[in-house]
Order: sequence, then C-alpha cells, then structure tokens
Amino acid sequence: MTEEKRLTHVDETGRARMVDVGGKPDSERVAVAEGYVFMQAETLKLIRDGALKKGDVLTTARLAGIMGAKRTSELIPLCHPIPLTHLEIELALDETEHKVIIRASARTIGKTGVEMEALTAVTTAALTIYDMAKAVDRGMRIGDIRLLEKRGGQHGDYVAEGM
Repeated sequence: MTEEKRLTHVDETGRARMVDVGGKPDSERVAVAEGYVFMQAETLKLIRDGALKKGDVLTTARLAGIMGAKRTSELIPLCHPIPLTHLEIELALDETEHKVIIRASARTIGKTGVEMEALTAVTTAALTIYDMAKAVDRGMRIGDIRLLEKRGGQHGDYVAEGM
C-alpha cells in the first residue's frame, strides 16, 4: 500500500497508534459535517412549536453539539485534543421529509484537522434530539451523517460529491 493510501492510525505491524503531528506546520483547518434525525410529522411539529415536556429541543441540541465537539478527543481514542477557534451548529426543520437537518462547522489553527469535531458535533446534537423526543417517537432514525467538506492541511481540500 502506498504511503498516501495507508491508514494513518495503524503502524507497520497493524497496531493502533496516535499519529505524530509534531512536525506538521500550523494552518487554518475547517470542516463541515451534516446529518439528519428523521421522525414522524407530529414529532417535528412538537419540536417546531416547543411543545415537548423536556423543553427547547433545538437550543439544547445546539449546546450539546458544541459540548460534544469540545470533548471529541475524550470520546474517540486516537484523536488529538484540538483548541477549537470556532464551532457553529445550524439546525433546520424539513417539514416535507419530517426531519431535523443538523450542520456543524468547526475551525481551528493547528497541526491536524477538525473533521472529527464537526462529525461529533452533529452526532451529539442528533442524539440529544432523539433523547428529548423519544417519549413521543421511539421510531426516530438518525442517519446520513457525513463530512461535507474540509479545508487546510497537507492533504488538501475535500468537498463531498453533490455539494
């Protein structure tokens, strides 16, 4: 396997390892991730109207996503702790497909990217939505969580197809 195609978190013998980023230069890093929580139409209406007993679902999910991103290195074993310079979470209601759209944008200046922080923010926000609305809809489905784009670093930029 070429150096470019090798898994970075696995050493030559196949053991998991943390990547040494000490020799890399600092650069601005940005990552954007997205995911959805699909639900019944009535559940989405309750969220929209702020009518769930647990409170304001969208504000709580936004805060949970921020908290999750900040703790990514504690949750994902081989992630480096990263000082985030900015994190934004956008939540939108799609009344046609009965889903909440979650988009997170993470930024830092450092030696490694913020893809995992953006993905963790989306996932944590989605789990929070599920937790807050599960009393009325246990059939909710979390899905399509993916990296939309990343900028910065030695491997260059990435933009998902269809963007």
